[in-house]
Amino acid sequence: MVDFLTLLIVGIVILIILGLSVRIVNQYERGVVFRLGKVIGVRDPGLRLIIPLVDRMVKPSLRIVTMPVPAQKIITQDNVTIDVAAVAYFKVTDAYKAVVEIENYNSAVNQIAQTTVRSVVGQYSLDEILTETAKLNTSIQKIIDGHSEPWGIKVTTVEIKDIKLPESMQRAIALQAEAEREKRAKIISAEGEFLAAGKLGDAADIITEHPVALQLRIMQVLSNIAAEKNSTIVFPAQLLNSIRDIKDFLGSELGTIDKDQNK
Repeated sequence: MVDFLTLLIVGIVILIILGLSVRIVNQYERGVVFRLGKVIGVRDPGLRLIIPLVDRMVKPSLRIVTMPVPAQKIITQDNVTIDVAAVAYFKVTDAYKAVVEIENYNSAVNQIAQTTVRSVVGQYSLDEILTETAKLNTSIQKIIDGHSEPWGIKVTTVEIKDIKLPESMQRAIALQAEAEREKRAKIISAEGEFLAAGKLGDAADIITEHPVALQLRIMQVLSNIAAEKNSTIVFPAQLLNSIRDIKDFLGSELGTIDKDQNK
């Protein structure tokens, strides 16, 4: 009975020791092993053994982290107060540095991202911020990455995702956009009038050379008016004379054609 209990206790102790000795490092992790407070190596993914109560393993993740940068009030170069929110993407590239060189790299990247966004955006005017967002993103990313590189952190992307303007500034921008649209409309209308004037000048030259064309045009306009059947058309005497002249002209032309055919 005593032997059985002894074996049982020994077996339990062995299982506890094995449980404390075995560590599993996932594919997206690296295991930094400390022995009595000193780093003795970085373990790759897989099943790893450590000495219980002597070794300690820290497993930082190497996956890309999406970190939102909270919105903060920023005064632009032209003294406009705006709220800017961003998002940063980073990952651990050196597990040893991420564990040894910095206490909490997530908090550190978040804080440096906030201060950098405030500093960089404040150097630009409002128009530049709204139109050159890609330039700002690149500048912010390079500055944050320069700070985080000694920590074994690579900042891959920083994007400004939201810019909130004061209501008064929104109204001013809306008025500016409306004025710009109105200016374009007037320019297009003026260009159309210019082209129409040129065509009317060409038409006037043709009518000057062929007076009958004017009378035919008048008759066409009258025909369009008469199609509505709700107007009374009064023919001036001059127009009647013009119609008579056109009739005589056409009669003479038809007579000439008949003579030519008889010959």
